[in-house]
Amino acid sequence: MADLEDAFQGNLCRCTGYRPILEGFKTFTVEGGCCGGKGRDNGCCMANGNAAQLNEEEDEHEATSLFNAEDFAPFDPTQEVIFPPELMTLSRGQRSSSLCFRGSRSTWFQPGSLQELLNLKWEHPEARVVVGNTEVGIEVKFKNMVYPVILAPAFLPEMSHVTHTEDGIEFGAACTLSHMGAVLRAALESLPPHQTEVFLAVLEQLRWFAGLQIRNVAAVGGNIMTASPISDLNPVFMAAGCKLTLVDKDGSREVQMDDSFFTGYRKTILRPQEILLSILIPYSKKNQFVSAFKQSPRREDDISVVTAAMSVVFSSGTDIVEELKLSYGGMAATTKLAMKTGNKLLGRPWGEELLQEACSSLAEEMTLDPSAPGGMVTYRRTLTLSLFYKFYLTVLQKLRDQGVKGEELQSEYLSASEIFHPETPCSAQIYQAVPEGRSLEDVVGRPMMHLSALQQATGEALYCDDVPLYENELYLAFITSTKAHANIISIDSCAAEEMPGVVCCVFASDIPGSNATGPIHYDETVLADQQVTCVGHIIGAVVAETQLEAQRAAKAVKVQYEELKPIITIQEAIANQSFYQPFRTIQNGDLEAGFKQADHILEGEMHIGGQEHFYLETNVTLAVPREDGEMELFVSTQAPTKTQSLVAKALGVSANRVVVRVKRMGGGFGGKESRTTLLSTVVAVAANKLRRPVRCMLDRDEDMLITGGRHPFYGKYKVGFLNSGKVVALDVSYYSNVGHSMDLSLSVMERALFHMENSYSLTNVRGRGFLCKTNLPSNTAFRGFGGPQGMMVTENWITDVAQSLGKPSDEVRRLNLYMEGQSTPYNQILGQFTLDRCWDECMLRSEYQQRRAAIELYNKQNRWTKRGLAIVPTKFGISFTALFLNQAGALVHIYTDGSVLLTHGGTEMGQGLHTKMVQVASRVLGIPPSKIHVSETSTNTVPNTSPTAASASSDLNGAAVQNACQILSDRLEPYKSPKGSWEDWVRAAYFNRVNLSANGFYKTPDLGYDFETNSGRAFNYFTYGVACSEVEIDCLTGAHKNLSTTIVMDVGHSLNPAIDIGQVEGAFMQGVGLFTLEELHYSPQGVLLTRGPGSYKIPGFGDIPTKLTVSLLRDAPNDKAIFASKAVGEPPLFLAASVFYAIKEAVSAARVESELRGAFRLDSPASAERIRNACSDRFTQLCPPAEPGSFTPWSVQV
Repeated sequence: MADLEDAFQGNLCRCTGYRPILEGFKTFTVEGGCCGGKGRDNGCCMANGNAAQLNEEEDEHEATSLFNAEDFAPFDPTQEVIFPPELMTLSRGQRSSSLCFRGSRSTWFQPGSLQELLNLKWEHPEARVVVGNTEVGIEVKFKNMVYPVILAPAFLPEMSHVTHTEDGIEFGAACTLSHMGAVLRAALESLPPHQTEVFLAVLEQLRWFAGLQIRNVAAVGGNIMTASPISDLNPVFMAAGCKLTLVDKDGSREVQMDDSFFTGYRKTILRPQEILLSILIPYSKKNQFVSAFKQSPRREDDISVVTAAMSVVFSSGTDIVEELKLSYGGMAATTKLAMKTGNKLLGRPWGEELLQEACSSLAEEMTLDPSAPGGMVTYRRTLTLSLFYKFYLTVLQKLRDQGVKGEELQSEYLSASEIFHPETPCSAQIYQAVPEGRSLEDVVGRPMMHLSALQQATGEALYCDDVPLYENELYLAFITSTKAHANIISIDSCAAEEMPGVVCCVFASDIPGSNATGPIHYDETVLADQQVTCVGHIIGAVVAETQLEAQRAAKAVKVQYEELKPIITIQEAIANQSFYQPFRTIQNGDLEAGFKQADHILEGEMHIGGQEHFYLETNVTLAVPREDGEMELFVSTQAPTKTQSLVAKALGVSANRVVVRVKRMGGGFGGKESRTTLLSTVVAVAANKLRRPVRCMLDRDEDMLITGGRHPFYGKYKVGFLNSGKVVALDVSYYSNVGHSMDLSLSVMERALFHMENSYSLTNVRGRGFLCKTNLPSNTAFRGFGGPQGMMVTENWITDVAQSLGKPSDEVRRLNLYMEGQSTPYNQILGQFTLDRCWDECMLRSEYQQRRAAIELYNKQNRWTKRGLAIVPTKFGISFTALFLNQAGALVHIYTDGSVLLTHGGTEMGQGLHTKMVQVASRVLGIPPSKIHVSETSTNTVPNTSPTAASASSDLNGAAVQNACQILSDRLEPYKSPKGSWEDWVRAAYFNRVNLSANGFYKTPDLGYDFETNSGRAFNYFTYGVACSEVEIDCLTGAHKNLSTTIVMDVGHSLNPAIDIGQVEGAFMQGVGLFTLEELHYSPQGVLLTRGPGSYKIPGFGDIPTKLTVSLLRDAPNDKAIFASKAVGEPPLFLAASVFYAIKEAVSAARVESELRGAFRLDSPASAERIRNACSDRFTQLCPPAEPGSFTPWSVQV
């Protein structure tokens, strides 16, 4: 499993929550599964043991297996695809031959000898030396760098050798990091421990250096010569005093990596004609101790915030410092040695006095400009002290182990020096088994595999960009604004139009129909005309023969601006009264009387950051012009009908001339509900202008820049409550950062207000919502659609109430929880209420009380690591808040061979909608699912469809499919003879001229809410859930571990437990990203600084809870939806707030150590920076933040 987990580092998934991927691959490992194969089927024997806490009668009706491993074909290594033998022989023992490839902008040399390399470097001193291309490739792709000459010496033996010397191990500069790691690990086996301190430090950094794929190609020399100020390895090499051999045509020289090696940002002392030949990593001395540290937002495959290496040498048999080197990355434009501090501490004993002196000195020496690139200045400065303290404790422990007398080491400090080793996760999935005796052909309620699972796992599933190229097809690239708010003075596209492969440019004047667009209000432009209102605003496009030609030409278009003052943040919008209308209010009860009744009144505020959708398939459109003004579009969209209508509007044709086809999406999450039309309309205009097929798939950085994401929210609240913790009054205001157009923001705010009480009964309440108009790309739908932001503020004030009263938060939550028959602030009565059952089961399955006691004990015994536990409920309303969208259609054909073609209005984005629809049709028609096929979603089969959104697609489309299939079943009734087969019945009906095609339709009854009168049913029903999470934080770095999560979810009678549990886990992990990890950084000028996986971090495999239990509530039928099921797509996301509030509880425990008690502000996400800064202690006090307003920050909280 360790090998598997290493291989997964750097691999990202946005849909599954990772657990099923790990569990599937686990079957290939020697362990054969969790607990060394002792578990039942796919579950963990320990986790499944939780079920025993419920009575035996319930156990009989529960299932814990989503698959049967015995069904798998046995693994046969002889049948595996082998690495091509010819390539293996080419790479074995053969000296490289000279090669040269010449391109239009660059020449690539592979020299055949070291001398040839040196000669080439002498001739081309500006040439880049490349081995793995992990840095230069990124510079060329994303930073528009052009390198006319590239030298590739990877196969030169002098550059890739490993030599063991008297002083250490010498590695050729072209040695890969993986190979270097293997050699160092082997050295640990053969050398005495005192000689391997440096090797251990290097290996510790390599554990978290990128992913295995990168380490397999990236070279140690490249890592040094890139001279990155946040390099993971350079601080170790510097602290260890590694020696480097530099060569050129005239000879060689040896230099030591010290504070003079890096001369400036990305610069070294190497002369232009020199190359780095090798590095000598020395053995450590007998009295030397070396440690390395890396702190990054995400532990796996992430760039450092601060990285450090520290080496101390003691006088023999004493704790007197003889030599001390403290090397840091992330604290200057170069890797930096803290020379003053190191020199100041020489000759001092390793104790508390030295620690205090070191911290004071480091705080003075390791300063940062408050405007420093990368931001997080206070956090970075604090880390320099915190990491030294970790080193101090580590060394103290090692001295004690060697019998050196010195400072006493208290046991509660030991956990601060522990090296992190991930545990293999284990899991349990529990759901209600179908009743005994039900026909095996009735697949509703069974864990049926996703219909596309095999194609997706093998890579055979076709996505939009997999559509084969059309003859004469062209590629489009956007020209986007670089200013947040400006008038366009001029656009010069002459240079672009003369570039190779360019066919034309497209601007607003080329639009034959209307340039006004937008999903509800036409307050946007297809292409900017005269003014831009955000960075990334689409001004025009270049159409060329290839993607590369189009993108290069787009960068050559020159736009002149007259800049206007932008509004970027919510606070700026409030200050400038920059709001969209209308404001929304929901009010119930007597607020004034409620506050008079309260024993306590508390006010607070919270900011919730935005979130990037990060669907793995970015936005893509292929437009194919047909005859008579027709246009066929292949689009990755959740809203085919909206795409159809807006494309028709831009082209100036009626909707019946435009066909939109959607096979499947590689993720959507709301990001493809309305913003896909930004791309589709422009591509259609270009295809219409040229009468040729045009394609565009956005690169990740373009997609992130242009399309917007989840709305950042700012909440202010005033809450009145009794001594018991019962809340009697709430006044809350929400402000959302909408961006430069309305998009769906009013509906998002309405849903936030509908969820402002989450799961708590409030008698006197007022909620107000304000839409902030800013100069950012328009924010849009995202799983939860404002609900998570609304509920997050709720959970914040209920936590504040508990903390201010000194009561356990679970007690205050339970006291305020809704009960059956109570009414919401929008006057909807809660029937079929199961939240109390979910709560009680979650308390039981999570062993809440036992864990609470264990955490209290742990926190008493550990000063620098703390644990927290939180249980959080959710109540999520199911329906579109826009009444007219609560409708769906279906079209079902039965062919004469008995096969069924099913089409409905929903789109497949990996969530398993098509699979569920086949299950519904299978039950109604009484045939196996193998006879039913869903090809695609298209506007020419089911018209006027609602977007696949709001978690309602199974409810709406399922009922429409049921309707169509029931019509067909009724038509076939006269032909159903007991002796005949399905095929016989179909043929008989056909020959009797019965229509074997039917339209189905459904609209949700009794809906419609009026904000003016606060009356009407806003939602058809509610989905309930409760999650309990336990975390451990490192108070010194802010890092945290998700130790365990137990989720109990009411999904009614699940249509498909495998898919529903997958949705619960996937939504939960996306919520973990939202509330603990993912941060969008914008500059004060409105430029998005986090435009890809390098800087924007979604959860990885290592972020899933070590122990994860998901239980679907049993015996909870829902009479408001298809076959008593419930919606599941969005509701579980908010349950990840349990991780956030567990973190907040752990931070509270840390603050108590510094005599800080009561409520405190912790904004979302609870990043390592925020956690560390909130754990106020002696180190944070040495690094106070700069005064706001006294500097221009690198990024702002939008």
